[in-house]
Amino acid sequence: MGVRRPSLLRRVAGEESAVRRLDGLMLVAVAGLCVIGTLLVWSSTRTWAPGSTGLVKKHLLNEVIGVVLCGVVAMVDHRAMRAYAPLVFLVSLIGLGLVLTPLGATINGSHSWILLGGGFAVQPSEFAKVGLVLVIAMLLAQPAEGTDRPRGLDLALALIAALFTMGLVMLQPDLGTAMVLAVITASGLIIAGVRKRWIGALALVAAAGIFAVFYFQMLEPYQVARFTAFVDPNVDPRGVGYNSTQSMIAIGSGQLLGKGLLGGGQTTGRFVPEQHTDFIFTVAGEEFGFLGSVTVVLLLGVVLLRGLQIARRCEDRFGTLVAGMIVCWFAFQTFINVGMTIGIMPITGLPLPFVSYGGTATFANLIAVGMLQAIKMRRQSFN
Repeated sequence: MGVRRPSLLRRVAGEESAVRRLDGLMLVAVAGLCVIGTLLVWSSTRTWAPGSTGLVKKHLLNEVIGVVLCGVVAMVDHRAMRAYAPLVFLVSLIGLGLVLTPLGATINGSHSWILLGGGFAVQPSEFAKVGLVLVIAMLLAQPAEGTDRPRGLDLALALIAALFTMGLVMLQPDLGTAMVLAVITASGLIIAGVRKRWIGALALVAAAGIFAVFYFQMLEPYQVARFTAFVDPNVDPRGVGYNSTQSMIAIGSGQLLGKGLLGGGQTTGRFVPEQHTDFIFTVAGEEFGFLGSVTVVLLLGVVLLRGLQIARRCEDRFGTLVAGMIVCWFAFQTFINVGMTIGIMPITGLPLPFVSYGGTATFANLIAVGMLQAIKMRRQSFN
């Protein structure tokens, strides 16, 4: 008689099973954010979206595709990702280049999209975040001989890759995504152990670049208006300050417990523009109140803390760099999105990770989660 193979359930639950090495708490937090996001998208679009549930169905489809992508990426040994990093980065650059051709389309003032037909569109700059994370980690993971710091040539190549990517994004123009790419780059340099004097020099260059952007008036008029509204929201409450004013009114009206799902007057009346994407946190504040808003932030905090733990425990430099840059990406984007809705940051058009409506952003975020899971499942092999 042949040896009886253990059942599928036993193999999945066994001590050597990859499933048991997944970061369950992170996955639960991400799932909770996706569910909350779906409810908020439904509430904020039900009065005007085609068929009242059109965007919700599309959002659910995007989440399902994102979960599949997350699972596929999690199954890949993250050390193998290092070999694919140049290809992923090259594809992301091609996507950014195609946006600048007649294939590109302008949505909400940013020429960042490629229309696919059937109501679907792709935003290559979201995938550029994944590509930049991988290529910087690949370049900086190999230290110079006799040190724990990256080689000078690798550092130069990483900076060139980052500047080229940010340059293509700024041509769209998409200042918010360019800022995320800058944070990804800076965090990669710091995690890799680049000398402090180099970090300081790059910070001075970045400050000079920001000054030049404003001095030579390189921003679009709507971007200048956003900064003007941030400095003084009351300068034109029906014009440049409208978004900030209405978002704070919506969040404040929710008070402690909120008005209940579908019960927000600001949300139903569409007083806040783009409330299913960039300003979805205002829907949470109005309908779920302070406690609901804090719940969203806490769930995002769980994702960040678990990501930091993965980065800290991984003994492979490439895995540590990838995990650390992803955490900084999510943290910065969360801070900017929440901050602009409560008036402490200028409006930049960045979605809230795992919550805002958006196909490409959902795919990129869940691919990043898959990368974190891949690192978590295989970090034991380095002990």
